[in-house]
Amino acid sequence: MQRTMLKSKLHRVRVTHSELDYEGSCAIDEALLDAADIREYQQIDIYNVNNGERFTTYAIRAERNSGVISVNGAAARKASPGDLLIIATYATYSEVELEKFKPQLVYVDAQNRIKDQRQAIPVQVSSQAA
Repeated sequence: MQRTMLKSKLHRVRVTHSELDYEGSCAIDEALLDAADIREYQQIDIYNVNNGERFTTYAIRAERNSGVISVNGAAARKASPGDLLIIATYATYSEVELEKFKPQLVYVDAQNRIKDQRQAIPVQVSSQAA
């Protein structure tokens, strides 16, 4: 069996730019991409904490340590500067891979600088019936 699991998350990053006339994507500070193990052009899911919008796009690299989170193209209608976002990636894992699986979680301050970075503690599922 294969399961699709959360691979990485940028938690509560703040939108710095919203560029409607750009061709698309979400520009993310390169330091945040590295910390969350997100590659340029990788698919990302974005959850807007402020307005509840949820959408899918792809990541592009913004200048390292700039704090930039720019939602571009049509998605710019779903997020405004100052909005808080959760940016997530997912991957498919086999049951064997899941034995060592831990998503990468990145937490930031109000300027989108990394304040904490860790792997999630795996949830142990009991095989005993309740």
